[in-house]
Amino acid sequence: MSTDRTPTAPAGYVQPELDVRALAEVLDGEYAEIRDLVRTNLVTYASVLEEAEELGFDAYRERVRDIVVEMAATGQTGMGFPKRYGGGGDVGASIAAFETAAFGDLSVLVKTGVQFGLFGGAILHLGTERHHDTYLPDLITGKLMGCFAMTETGHGSNVQALGTIARYDAAAQEFVITTEGDQARKDYIGNAARHGELAVVFAQLEVGGQSEGVHAFVVPIRSGGEVVPGVDIEDDGRKMGLNGVDNGRIRFDGVRVPREALLNRFADVTPEGVYKSTIDNPDRRFFTMLGTLVQGRVSVGGAGVNTAKVALTVATKYALRRRQFAAGSQEEEQLLLDYGLHQRRLLPLIAQTYALHFAQDVLRAQLHNVFSGLEDDPQARRRLEARAAGTKALGTWHATRVIQECREACGGAGYLAVNRFAALKADSDIFTTFEGDNHVLLQLVAKGLLTDYASEFEDLDQLGMVRYVTGLAVETVIEKTSAHKLLERVRDLLPGGDEWDQEAGLLDSEYQLAMLRYREEHMLAGVARRLKAGVDRKRDPGAVFSEVQDHVIAVAHAHVERLVLEAFVEKMRTLPEGGNKVALGLLCDLYALSTIEADRAWFMEHGRLTVQRSKAITREVTDLCRKVRPLAGGLVDGWGVPAAMLRAPDLVG
Repeated sequence: MSTDRTPTAPAGYVQPELDVRALAEVLDGEYAEIRDLVRTNLVTYASVLEEAEELGFDAYRERVRDIVVEMAATGQTGMGFPKRYGGGGDVGASIAAFETAAFGDLSVLVKTGVQFGLFGGAILHLGTERHHDTYLPDLITGKLMGCFAMTETGHGSNVQALGTIARYDAAAQEFVITTEGDQARKDYIGNAARHGELAVVFAQLEVGGQSEGVHAFVVPIRSGGEVVPGVDIEDDGRKMGLNGVDNGRIRFDGVRVPREALLNRFADVTPEGVYKSTIDNPDRRFFTMLGTLVQGRVSVGGAGVNTAKVALTVATKYALRRRQFAAGSQEEEQLLLDYGLHQRRLLPLIAQTYALHFAQDVLRAQLHNVFSGLEDDPQARRRLEARAAGTKALGTWHATRVIQECREACGGAGYLAVNRFAALKADSDIFTTFEGDNHVLLQLVAKGLLTDYASEFEDLDQLGMVRYVTGLAVETVIEKTSAHKLLERVRDLLPGGDEWDQEAGLLDSEYQLAMLRYREEHMLAGVARRLKAGVDRKRDPGAVFSEVQDHVIAVAHAHVERLVLEAFVEKMRTLPEGGNKVALGLLCDLYALSTIEADRAWFMEHGRLTVQRSKAITREVTDLCRKVRPLAGGLVDGWGVPAAMLRAPDLVG
C-alpha cells in the first residue's frame, strides 16, 4: 500500500507522523477489552460472510442463531444485564460491544439486538424482580429466545395507536390478548418466524372496560418448538437484506396469560382488577415506558457508523492500490487517491465518520450515566432521548450514503457479490427505518428544542407541542432555546466584533462552532415564529405544524450537526500533543468546513457567508483533503476493522 506523500500537498506543509496503534487506543477508549473480545469472535465466525450467500434460506437462519448463542457464551452479548443473572453489569460496555459487532455479518448483529437488546431490554427495564428471576438467566445465555412485538401492520412509528388489545378478566385473573383486525397484527418481528418462544407484546390495556393505554406483556408463542394454540405466525419471507433474521407476523386470538405476565415496573393491575400506577399522567407514563428502551436507538446509530467504517476501509485501501490513467508525462498510471476528485469523494466522509464516532462516545457515556443511576435528573433523561434520536438519524443516513459512495468509488469490482458492498448495502438499508423512522426521530429532537426539555416534554403530542410553543411569546421561546447567547459569546471569543463571521480564521474551531450554532438558533427562532403566526391567525395547530414540518426537520438536523462538531472539538482538546492530534485536527477542520460548505446556500441567504468567503472555504476543504491524503491509510486502519471482515480480496489485496 502506498502512503507516499502526494505531490500536490501544499508547499511548506509538514506532514504529521501517525501512530496507528495509539490512534486505535483513542478510538477504542475505555472499552478496548470488550471491543477486542468482539473482534476475536468476529474472526472466529468470519465464514458466515460466505455462508450468507452459500447456504439456503433456512440453513442461513439456523447458522445465524447458532453463532448468536455461541457468542453469548463468551459474555459479549450480556454486558448490559445485572451480574446476579450472569451479565456484565455495564451498560456502556454493552453498547460498545454492539457497535463493534457491526463490523461483521449484520444478520448476526440484528439477531443479537433483537434477543438481548429489545427482548432482553424490555424484560429488564419494563419488568420487575419476578420477571428478572424467571427469564433473565436463560435469556442471557440464548437458551430462551424471544421477540419484541411492538410494530403492527397499521402502526409503526405511532405506538400509542397500536390495535392489539389486552383485556383483564378479573374472575380468571388473566389478560386476554387479541389482534383486532389485520392492521393490528404484529409485523416485521425479529425472532418470530422460527426461533422465538416468548414475545414481549405491546397492547392496549383494558381493565373493567376502561382503556389504560399501551402496556407490555410476556406472552408465550411457542412450546417445544411448536406454535401454541391461539397464536398464528406467518413468515415475512425474504427481505432486501438481513435474511439471517427470521422476521414474522403474529396474530393473537384470545390468548390468555396470567396477571403476572404484565411487565409492571410502571403500572400494575390488582387481582381484583384495579389499575394502579406511580405515574398518574397517561401520556407521561407512556413516554417514560418508551424512554427506558432508548438504548436500541443508541446501539443502531453506533452500528451505522461502524458499517460506514467497513465500507470506507475497503474503498480507501482500494484507492491506495488501484491505478488509472497516466498523469502528465509519467509512464506509471496514477493512484486513485491522488486524484483530487477521489479525495473529495472519500476523505470528507472519513472525517465525518470520525466526528460521528466521537459524538457516539458522548451519547454512550450519557446513556451509561442515566441508566446506571449516576445522573438522575429528569431533564438529563429527556436530553438523552432527544440526542439518541438525532444521532441515530444522522449515523444511519451517513452509513447509507457512505456505502453507496464507496461502492461507486470501487467501480465495477465493487459491484461483485464476492466483495462486501452487496451485503452492506442490503443489510444496512433498514437501519434508517427501524428503531424509529429517521424523519420521525428528528421531530422528537425538535420537540425537545422547542420546549427546552421542559417537564411537559413527555406529555406533548404533535398538537400539544404546537400549543405549548405558541402559548409562549416568541421572544421567550428564543430565550429558552438559545443555549449559548451566541452573539455575546462570539464577540468575546473571536476577532471582529459584529463582523466575526468575516474576520475569524476559517480553521478556528470557535468560528466553526459559532457558524453551526448561529444556523441552529436562527432556524429555531424561525420555526417558533412560524408556529405562532399560524395559531395567531386561528388556524388549526395540526395544519400549522404540517406546513412547517420541513423547517422542523431542518432545525433538528442542524442541532445534531452542531452536537457532533462539539463532540469532535472537545475530544481534540483532551488529546496529548503530537502527530495524532495534528492529524485528527485536520479531520476536525475538514468535517466542520465541509459541513458549512454543504449548506453554504443557507449561510449566504442569511448573511453569514460572503461569496468570497464561501470560495475560500471550498479552497480550504480541497487543501485539507490534500493534507489528509497521505494519512488516509493509517486513519482507516485506526478503526481496527479485522481484515477478515473486509471480505474484498480483489479490492484490498
